[in-house]
Amino acid sequence: MELGLLAIGAGLAVGLAAIATGLAQARIGSAGIGAITEKPELAGRVILLLAIPETLVILGFAVAAMIIILLGE
Repeated sequence: MELGLLAIGAGLAVGLAAIATGLAQARIGSAGIGAITEKPELAGRVILLLAIPETLVILGFAVAAMIIILLGE
């Protein structure tokens, strides 16, 4: 029972972070395309802004790994 709850917690950590990242990137991407259309020199900044929400998934994965490794003993 305890291992199953740990797995659900780890899955929620990654899954909710991925959903939040997808929502953020959808809005940033659509705004970024509009900005690039008007000023093509902003392409580098838009790519950087699209990469920032990815850290949320990486942190969710780190939390999931810590849940499984540290609490699953």
